[in-house]
Amino acid sequence: MIRTEKELHRRQDMLVNLRSKSNQMASALNMSRFGNRGDLLGQDNKPVSEINRTAGLDNYGLVGLQRQIMKEQDEGLGKLEETVISTKHIALAVNEELDLQTRLLDNLDQDVDGTGSRLQRAQRRLAVLSKKAKSGCSCMCLVVMVIVIVILAVVIWALIKYL
Repeated sequence: MIRTEKELHRRQDMLVNLRSKSNQMASALNMSRFGNRGDLLGQDNKPVSEINRTAGLDNYGLVGLQRQIMKEQDEGLGKLEETVISTKHIALAVNEELDLQTRLLDNLDQDVDGTGSRLQRAQRRLAVLSKKAKSGCSCMCLVVMVIVIVILAVVIWALIKYL
């Protein structure tokens, strides 16, 4: 249970920061695997200019070249899809971890609140006990003083009577 508006804002800021860090980590992971576009699309050779590729081709040859280019693009899109799916799985895992950490923090917050209230009750009891002990000590001193006075009075009376 969140007690104050300030605590709510603090937790929202923490959540935004964690999501930002998870996105940075996911992008760093993807960038390290696919450092450049050529690696991502699987093109290791240098592209040939379009004019050189189409020179000397008739309509059927151009259609065949176009289909080949589309196939290569489809393969590249397939690899890109795998990367996006991988990123999605990482993001979902981070989200699950964030949910778990949020629940754990909420439970901890509840436990701390409960412990704080128990501590306050114990401190109040100790304060009452301390007051009672102080007043009990003064009462005890009064009782001892009365007994001492009675004993002194009896001793003085006995001395006066027998002397």
